[in-house]
Amino acid sequence: MKEYYYDKLLGIKTAGDQRGFHQSLHYHRYEPTPYAALEKLFNQYEVKPSDRVVDFGCGKGRLNFYVHYFHHASAAGIEMDGGFCQEAEKNKLSYGKRTKTSSDKLQFYCCLAEDYQIQPQDNRFYFFNPFSVQVFMKVVQNILRSVERAKREVELILYYPADDYIYFLEKQTLFELTQEIELPDLSKHDQFERFLIYRLAY
Repeated sequence: MKEYYYDKLLGIKTAGDQRGFHQSLHYHRYEPTPYAALEKLFNQYEVKPSDRVVDFGCGKGRLNFYVHYFHHASAAGIEMDGGFCQEAEKNKLSYGKRTKTSSDKLQFYCCLAEDYQIQPQDNRFYFFNPFSVQVFMKVVQNILRSVERAKREVELILYYPADDYIYFLEKQTLFELTQEIELPDLSKHDQFERFLIYRLAY
């Protein structure tokens, strides 16, 4: 089973869903992206060592460790739940010991997504439908303001994308759909089981 194999390979523990639910309806429960989906994504989507991937709603950090281990990219995890932040930090320590690699390129921030200060080096942003479109809009506006200050190519990676996310990006922003990655082995007639890649057009 891939969940067990990769967690063991990386020396981390990321399985399991959120215990309980946040009181606000704007924030959705934690669910890690399946490793099988990550395999499909990164077989078709390039992440370079010079990239910094930001995972909004990172939970225990699965995506962060995956892109660092296999693609040597920097990664930032944004998580509002204090318990998950602690587990991500524990995973960071065990990841370093297991892989015998420096984890300096991995950071976790315990804050609301809309409160995270977008860094000039942040250029890939990952969303597994972590919150309402209202919060998503605020995060995207933060990204756009950051690009105004520091021009660079930025892309959004949406997994299991909600219709209102797509509508907002395509009707109210300059982000353009550049790639769709279908997951036929996982979908089983679920139209949302896919990745959409949006790039900011200038």
